[in-house]
Amino acid sequence: MPPQTTDTVPEDAPEHCPGTESDQAGKADACAGCPNQNICATTPKGPDPDIPHITKRMATVKHKILVLSGKGGVGKSSFTSQLAFALAHDEDTQVGVMDVDICGPSIPTIMGLEGEQIHQTGSGWQPVFVQDNLAVMSIGFMLPDKDDAVIWRGPKKNGLIKQFLRDVDWQELDFLLVDTPPGTSDEHLSVTQYLKESGIDGAIVITTPQEVALQDVRKEIDFCRKVKIPIIGVVENMSGFVCPNCKGESTIFPPTTGGAEKMSEEMNVRFLGRIPLDPRIAKSCDMGVSFLDEYPESPACAAYDHVIDRKYYN
Repeated sequence: MPPQTTDTVPEDAPEHCPGTESDQAGKADACAGCPNQNICATTPKGPDPDIPHITKRMATVKHKILVLSGKGGVGKSSFTSQLAFALAHDEDTQVGVMDVDICGPSIPTIMGLEGEQIHQTGSGWQPVFVQDNLAVMSIGFMLPDKDDAVIWRGPKKNGLIKQFLRDVDWQELDFLLVDTPPGTSDEHLSVTQYLKESGIDGAIVITTPQEVALQDVRKEIDFCRKVKIPIIGVVENMSGFVCPNCKGESTIFPPTTGGAEKMSEEMNVRFLGRIPLDPRIAKSCDMGVSFLDEYPESPACAAYDHVIDRKYYN
C-alpha cells in the first residue's frame, strides 16, 4: 500500500486511512464503515495523465470560482447566472459558466440557451454563447430531449467533468464560474482534483436563512477547508419576500438560529449579503433573461449588486 500523506487523509478519517488519492482508497479494510467509502472508491486517484492537459487549457482562465451549497434548492444556479450576467456587463470581461450539475442541469434554461447544441472543431468542443463575452457548457446541450434523465454513476460523471475542463475551447476568460450540484460528492471532488494544479480562486457558498439549510451549508464550508478551497464568502438567498408592487418585505424562511450572517461569524467566513425573494427572479430564470437587466428597480436587484461586488472576485 502506498504511504499515506497528511494532504490526502481527511481530518475525520478512520485509523489507517490509506488517503483519498491512494489506489486502495475506499477498498482497504480500514475503509469499512467510513461514510466516504463509496466516494473514495469511485473517484479517480493517483497521477492522472490528463491533469497537465487540463492545466494547460486552464492557463488562459484568470479566475476560477465555484458556486457551492450543501443544500439543494437554495438558488445556486440562479445566483451563478446572475453573477455571470453581471460580470459580462463589461464588454471587455470574458465570462464562462460550466454546469457540473450532471443530473439536474438547469443552466441552459436559466441562461436562455434551451435547445442549443455543442459543436466540435479542431481546437475542441465549442461552448454555447449567450452573448459575445459569455460562454456556457452543460450536459443539457447533449441530451436528445430536455426531459431525459441522466442516470450515471460516479466514474461517468467524473469523465464528463474532465472533458469539460480538458476538451472545451474556453479561450481567454477572465472568469470561469462552476455551478455545482448540492452536497460534497463526486462532482465536487472531481473538480477539486482536476483543478488542483491550475488553482481554484475560491468558492461562493449559497444558503437560505433557516437552520435546515444552514446545517448542510456548515458541512460544505468544512469540505472547502478540508480540500483547501478558499471561501470567498456566504450569500443568504431568499432572505425575505419583496412585493413587486408595494416593495414591502415579509419573512418567508425565519432565521431561527440567526441566519447566514451569524453562521458566517461563527465559522469565520465573510458574509457577502442577503438577496430577498422576488417572483420576477423566477420569471427571469424561466425566460432565460438577466433579472438585473429586466428589473433594475427591484430591491432584490440592489441586493444582487451589493453581493456581486467585483472586489470579492478579482
